[in-house]
Amino acid sequence: MISNEILALLDSFKLDNAEDIARQVADDFRKRRVEKNISRRRIAELSGVPISSVARFEQKGLIAFESLIRLAMALGYTPEVKSLFGTAKFDTIAELDLIRRKTNGKRAYPISRK
Repeated sequence: MISNEILALLDSFKLDNAEDIARQVADDFRKRRVEKNISRRRIAELSGVPISSVARFEQKGLIAFESLIRLAMALGYTPEVKSLFGTAKFDTIAELDLIRRKTNGKRAYPISRK
């Protein structure tokens, strides 16, 4: 029989997917909201996000990106959202070299001239 500790360890090795990440973000949001003693109704008022959207987010992890930004701002997480893609990430030295070369003013696509 497999112990609970081994099952918990195996569970931590499962691959991430968008649904799991969305649910984790929603769960973390709910925890931070509750820690600050803010009701769903109040966070909806502070953020301008409908209370039905707040509830759907906390229950299912589903929310429009702009609404997520508004909720994050209402809880004081603006810097974290603004820095989401702020740091270049690379998997290999070759990718790092490519990133460094591309930051010398080259664009990923040409500017459209009208």
